[in-house]
Amino acid sequence: MAHQIDLNPATHLTIGTIGVPGQRTFFLQGGRGAQTISLVIEKEQAVLLASSLETFLEELERKDPARAREAAEPMWMDMRLREPVEELFRVGNMGLGFSEENSLVVLIAYELVEEGEDPNVVSFWVTRAQTQSLIKHVTEVVKQGRPICGNCGRPIDPDGHFCPNRNGHRH
Repeated sequence: MAHQIDLNPATHLTIGTIGVPGQRTFFLQGGRGAQTISLVIEKEQAVLLASSLETFLEELERKDPARAREAAEPMWMDMRLREPVEELFRVGNMGLGFSEENSLVVLIAYELVEEGEDPNVVSFWVTRAQTQSLIKHVTEVVKQGRPICGNCGRPIDPDGHFCPNRNGHRH
């Protein structure tokens, strides 16, 4: 039977990695008090989440500019993963919502499951300021990956790189 966990409000929300570039595991992690939930996500999911959150906040600002500016005051947050990082599940889908009542953004993560199975679900309820911090942080985390070859656009591993463009095999 699937479970639903609500971190409302979440006092901690971040995306971080464990491992070396090229072999990193990405985690979406949130917490409230002593409870910490760590979910495995793909790098592409992290990038898409940051982009979606940015668009989502822009839409909220268009609807209510004064409240959006007031609610999104920047603040420093500790964006490191909290230890121990214990995977609850791998994320298949994510959704976004907004509670007008308490002015919180909700990020809903659904477990990756086989068709016909009910996924476990975790909801992270966060402020706009926390959301802004997450967007900025994800960009920094993604940049910490492997450098990209200027000739072929593929990642360069620490132990070398075979570039088909430099070898005359790719046009």
